Amino acid sequence: MLRILIAGDFVPRYRVFEDVKKKSYTCLNEVLPFTQSVDYAIVNFESPVVMRDTKPIEKTGPKLRCDEKAMECIAQAGFKCVTLANNHFRDYGQIGVEDTIDACKKYSVDYVGGGITQHESERVLYKRINGQMLAIINFCENEWSIATDNRGGSAPLNLVRNYYAIKNAGKKADYVLVIVHGGVEGYQFPTPRMQETYRFFVDAGADVVVNHHQHCYSGYEVYNGKPIFYGLGNFCFDYKNTSNLLLLQGYMVMLVLNDRSITFELVPYSQCEDEAVVKPLSEGKKRKFNEKIKEINTIILDPQLLEAKYDLLVKQIKMTRLLEFEPFSNSFIRKLQKKGVIPSFISKKTRMDVFNVINCESHRDIILRIFSDML
Repeated sequence: MLRILIAGDFVPRYRVFEDVKKKSYTCLNEVLPFTQSVDYAIVNFESPVVMRDTKPIEKTGPKLRCDEKAMECIAQAGFKCVTLANNHFRDYGQIGVEDTIDACKKYSVDYVGGGITQHESERVLYKRINGQMLAIINFCENEWSIATDNRGGSAPLNLVRNYYAIKNAGKKADYVLVIVHGGVEGYQFPTPRMQETYRFFVDAGADVVVNHHQHCYSGYEVYNGKPIFYGLGNFCFDYKNTSNLLLLQGYMVMLVLNDRSITFELVPYSQCEDEAVVKPLSEGKKRKFNEKIKEINTIILDPQLLEAKYDLLVKQIKMTRLLEFEPFSNSFIRKLQKKGVIPSFISKKTRMDVFNVINCESHRDIILRIFSDML
């Protein structure tokens, strides 16, 4: 029997940063009983370790960093593995990638989903635990962190390579765990593409699929006997002056893998509310949390309701997305630009925004839906 615990995004900011800086590590004290009750605990490490002088890469969105004490904090909290396939792993380039992996090795923490080469980033992590072989596969949607032939970073969502990784792992392991980083930030449901893709991973041989990234928790379903968790929420990710429970609540997944059967339990918590700590919910708050999960699950299992939620999301962010494609132009200006008489009016920031919208699967889904509806 294997007992596995999986947690979402760990980013030491603000009060958590100060806690880690002092090496007090109180932020995860109340998580320790859960990590100690399982055979193997995994967390998404979403802030690269940077120990040398370097600048962040050019990208859209914030650039995150921490030092190696954050990895020590994770290790002392009982996590034995970090997932590195996320949209921030390469925020500080090759130095951040290398320093993070060095910190993993220094504190004896396994890592998966990231590497100093593309080949290493796509490596399947095999762990023999209690006589059973567990395979862990980790990748993320395509934003700024992806490894290539000549640079390190995160393993990408790539259906062909992901399929073969899952199929091959199934030949060697008793259980295949797939952990994905993707989805729409602030949206509590999987997109239709996500649901179709994650079910495909189960059809390919995954025993469990777990997703994080959205900064809010989502629900789950059991598809062909295999659980799919569509969003764990923030694990330890401090904010300034917010009371938004979507940001401040989440859950860990406790899996029990036994003789080809899979059972699970959600461990809901609050994080970084009045104090910079991750704290299991009280029984009263836990009941409300479970009611909300049931409500989300009802929508996930109903294709029409899920599609309606997605349509509403697209309508809400339509103008924000369209503005990223709105440089000033007309036929006369375009002719002059083609002849090189005048430069492009598209700023570097706009080019980066447009590239990210096109390159990242969840962003691209939305812009394609917007233009499809308009046309």
